[in-house]
Amino acid sequence: MSLMPEAERRLTLTVLKAAIQAMGSVAPRNLEILLHDLDHPERSVVAIVNGHLSGRGVGSPILAAPEQDQGFKALMQASADQQGCAPVVVSDYPTTLKGRTLRSATAIFRDSTGHPFASLCVNTDVTGLDAAMSFLQQFQPLATAPTVTEPADMELLMREIIQASLQRSGQGRMNKQAKVEAVRVMQERGLFIVRGGVEKAASALGVTRYTIYNYLEQLRGASR
Repeated sequence: MSLMPEAERRLTLTVLKAAIQAMGSVAPRNLEILLHDLDHPERSVVAIVNGHLSGRGVGSPILAAPEQDQGFKALMQASADQQGCAPVVVSDYPTTLKGRTLRSATAIFRDSTGHPFASLCVNTDVTGLDAAMSFLQQFQPLATAPTVTEPADMELLMREIIQASLQRSGQGRMNKQAKVEAVRVMQERGLFIVRGGVEKAASALGVTRYTIYNYLEQLRGASR
C-alpha cells in the first residue's frame, strides 16, 4: 500500500538522518554533510556532520548556507516544476564561505506530489594546505563533538540578502530590469522560500508583492 505524502516525507527524513550518522563516523573534518527540512526553513537543519565549517548546527536556518550556493537554484526549479517527483541533483559546484573556497553538491528530494521537502548538502573545504593538513588529522577520532555557533538570526540574514541583491543590481532609482535582476539574486540566495521573504523584497524595491510574483514568473519563463 502506498504511503501518504506526509508519511513519505517522515520516512525519507528518517532514512537520510541514519545515512548521515553513518557517513559522519568516517567523514574527514573538512567535509560538511547536512540535511535540511525545507518545510521549516527558519530551523531547517535537522542533521549535520562537521558543522564547524560553516558554524551551523541542528536548528540553523536555511539562509545561513554558503554564499552562491547553487543548491538554491535547484530548489527553485523543483518548486516551479510540479510535473515530477524524482530527486533533483546538482553535482560538484563551487561556493564560498568566509573567504574559503568550497566544493559542494546538493540533492533535493520531492514527495509523490512533486513537493520539495528535503535537501541533502555536502560541502568540502579545498582551500589548499590548511585543508590538506586538516584532512591528514582526521584519522584521529574526535573525543567530543565540535562546537558550533548559535543559529543565525533569520531577520538579519534576510536583510543581508536583500542589501547584497540591491548592491549588485544598482541602488537609487532602479528601472524594471534592475529590479528583476535584484529579484533573481534574492531567489538564488533562497529568500523566497522563507515566510515573509516576498513582502520584504517588495518593500525594499518599492513595489507590491504581486509585482514580485510577476518578476519571478518572468524569470522562470526566461530559464525555460
